[in-house]
Amino acid sequence: MKPAKVDAYLRRIGVTHPAWPTADVLRELQLRHLLTVPFENLSIHLGEEIVLEEKRLLDKLVGARRGGFCYELNGAFGALLKALGFDVTLLAGRVYGEKERLGIPYDHLALRVRTVDGGDWLADVGFGAHSHYPLAFGERGEQTDPAGTFRVIVAGADPAGVRGTAGKFGDLEVVRDGKSQYRLETRPRVLGDFAAGAWWHSTSPESHFTRSLVCSRVTEDGGRTTLSGRTLTVTGPGGGKEKTELGTDEEVLEAYRERFGVVLDRVPVVRNGGV
Repeated sequence: MKPAKVDAYLRRIGVTHPAWPTADVLRELQLRHLLTVPFENLSIHLGEEIVLEEKRLLDKLVGARRGGFCYELNGAFGALLKALGFDVTLLAGRVYGEKERLGIPYDHLALRVRTVDGGDWLADVGFGAHSHYPLAFGERGEQTDPAGTFRVIVAGADPAGVRGTAGKFGDLEVVRDGKSQYRLETRPRVLGDFAAGAWWHSTSPESHFTRSLVCSRVTEDGGRTTLSGRTLTVTGPGGGKEKTELGTDEEVLEAYRERFGVVLDRVPVVRNGGV
């Protein structure tokens, strides 16, 4: 990534250029990313092509000031971290869905990030409601975060327990408040490996991304703002929710613009007849 693009990305998330790729810097970068770059699947319903190439991702997130889903958000964030001197490995995950069933291979993209001060972290800005700060990759006990209590444990272990280590290429479970969120491989991947997963989630009627609209980001008070179709939900830091139904296209477009910084020329419509 060229220096000018790095600077533009940092301005996008409201961060000055860090001196060193430390754990504290990584924490700030992840939180600022979650505050400013929304998790959204609007491209699927606007007929926009999703291409997992660094330039295309940066053009969308930085140039067009849009968001994206995991492949786009963590793909771009990983490129930024590498440009800033972090050691970054792309990891593939499978998300737990209905009835605790695992999703498709390459269902999720997350990042393993090593810092110059010896930290080894799981960074993730592309899972929607998730940890605000990176999780210690090798820690098997509870990790407290503004978004809940997390664990990174050996796959198949009791989410409430601590047992063993992952091994060289063993799977891990990412657990939030006692419930498994996704299963994570530790084998290194490259961005192109996720093309099939991105295509499936963008086209399959079985994907929840093709059946619903979402645009969501963390708010400064630690809560969350989400626009699903015409329903605007503001979640406070304590978990209380306030929902507003938006009646007109103008109100929807204004919500995208004012709440998420996303400027659209038309309201996206769910392609598969969902919400």
